[in-house]
Amino acid sequence: MQVGLLGLRVFFGLVLASHGAQKLFGWFGGDGVEGTAAAFETMGFQPGRPFAVIAGLTEMGGGLLLAAGLAFPLATAMVIGVMINAVNASWGSGFYEGTETPMLFAAVAVALAFTGPGRYALDAGRPWQRTGTRWALGSVGLGVVTALPTLLIKG
Repeated sequence: MQVGLLGLRVFFGLVLASHGAQKLFGWFGGDGVEGTAAAFETMGFQPGRPFAVIAGLTEMGGGLLLAAGLAFPLATAMVIGVMINAVNASWGSGFYEGTETPMLFAAVAVALAFTGPGRYALDAGRPWQRTGTRWALGSVGLGVVTALPTLLIKG
């Protein structure tokens, strides 16, 4: 079970980090900050550049933290928050054309918040390790609360 959790966490975290790298650096076929900013503006995020940078940093940072199993409640909260905004931005496109992927990413992050990072994580056995239902609920709550200002600004 621990090896399976490690595999899921690392694969999911690196996929998410690659999405952030697309937004920030144009890697992996991405548009970079300027292209992402232009796309964000068409979705109602004005001005697009700060939102593009925040989304890219959150996806890349949250993904890398997940993959490493480090600062796990914060990492899952980061993913949940950015994916709530991604679901909102893609809502009009339909499930399979838009919201499916961010909903799946959010669901995985919520599940990981409740399972914790597992034995093979940088947090494992350290004094700062935080796991359990209270930390998971706090992580989900933090993700929701941090998503709200962006949704309110977007209008």
